Amino acid sequence: MGKHLKNIIIVSFGFLLLFTAFGGLQSLQSSLNQSEGLGVASLSVLYGTLILSSMFLPPILIKKLGCKWTIAVSMCCYVAYTLGNFYASWYTLIPTSVILGVGGAPLWASKCTYLTISGNQYAEMVGKVGKDIINQYFGVFFLIFQSSGVWGNLMSSLIFGQIPARDSLDAWNYTQCGANDCPNTDDTSSRNTTASTKPSDSLIYTLLGIYTGCGILAVLLIGIFLDQIDQKEGKTNKEEKLSFWTTFLATFWQLQDIRQCLLIPLTMYSGLEQGYLAGDYTKSYVTCVLGIQFVGYVMICFAATDAVCSVLFGKLSQYTGRIALFALATGTNAACIIALLLWKPHPDQFAVFFVFSALWGMADAIWQTQTNALYGVLFDEHKEAAFANYRLWESLGFVIAYAYSTYLCVYVKLYILLSVLIVSIVLYGLAEYQEYKKKSSINCDAENKEESVAKVKQTYM
Repeated sequence: MGKHLKNIIIVSFGFLLLFTAFGGLQSLQSSLNQSEGLGVASLSVLYGTLILSSMFLPPILIKKLGCKWTIAVSMCCYVAYTLGNFYASWYTLIPTSVILGVGGAPLWASKCTYLTISGNQYAEMVGKVGKDIINQYFGVFFLIFQSSGVWGNLMSSLIFGQIPARDSLDAWNYTQCGANDCPNTDDTSSRNTTASTKPSDSLIYTLLGIYTGCGILAVLLIGIFLDQIDQKEGKTNKEEKLSFWTTFLATFWQLQDIRQCLLIPLTMYSGLEQGYLAGDYTKSYVTCVLGIQFVGYVMICFAATDAVCSVLFGKLSQYTGRIALFALATGTNAACIIALLLWKPHPDQFAVFFVFSALWGMADAIWQTQTNALYGVLFDEHKEAAFANYRLWESLGFVIAYAYSTYLCVYVKLYILLSVLIVSIVLYGLAEYQEYKKKSSINCDAENKEESVAKVKQTYM
């Protein structure tokens, strides 16, 4: 297992470094670049471009470059976005958002493909069940990867912690924070989020310089130490000579599988719930009530819980099955959404801000590990196209979350989130039923074949 585990750890730490930078920036965009909604607009463009990238690029790049170099090249696109934040404007953030979006889908599709192939190869070597090893690999990956939120947000918190504290909490009105935060409100919600002391340029440049260094280190780590995986293993000559258009349209053809279609709302929900936490919870609850200097600490709590629960649920799934874990995530998220609708945030309830982020992190750990593993198990024969679909629909969820961020009240967004959650889990149940029918049909055919062979043997004996 040494070689396989080494590669999984290298991939994981590469993503850790890269998303230490991007995750920290994403959490701050809605609070740091509020002018004309530039921050959330850049994120919306980013994920919109990622949708287009998901449709076409992953299968092509993975087949041409292999998983290793697809990961390395795609990481460079993330570094470009960090550089664009040094002078945040419509002329820098939007183009670099497009660049990142182009590289985002190949990055995640190649990572998922790499982990799935590695898991199947190792399982075949030691005679274990492939899906169990894949679950473990994704658990290890997300344990390391999700901690990127800890380090990225810790950096921003320590650096922005030098901002002077507010003189008097009583001077602020919190009635328009939380679920009541609406756009075009003349009351204090906008005043709370914009009037708090903005970090100086020197503090921002210091943070961005550290983030850029993390991105460059990630590229070097993957390029130097990661082994190229054999993408052609088990392929026939006919499969190796697939036409350009067959490869180009593989992502769309994957939608012919009814199970893939049924998983679309669940995959979109993954983007919606992450977009809500990064774009709305940080701005309308944390920044509005506590100030931007506390965004990092709240997101650290989310990331730390997410990381620990990722490896925990990766192991636990072997005993409980994925259905029970999805039910747990659904109940946790639904309870949080309802509570956020009713909660009136205030600085005196300081600990509550962290409780919500921790519970959200626990649920997100299940959505991330189990949905990724689910795609790897259900669509083993078309991994590249399946994971490209995963990024496509998750990115659409991000786009929707960021696109309506500056137009809808927070309580409306929460109702939308709850509705999509309910639809998602119902259709996920139907997808599991389709998979059950498929396996039952295969087992039945195998039993009939065995019975036929047995009858033939009896006839000629």
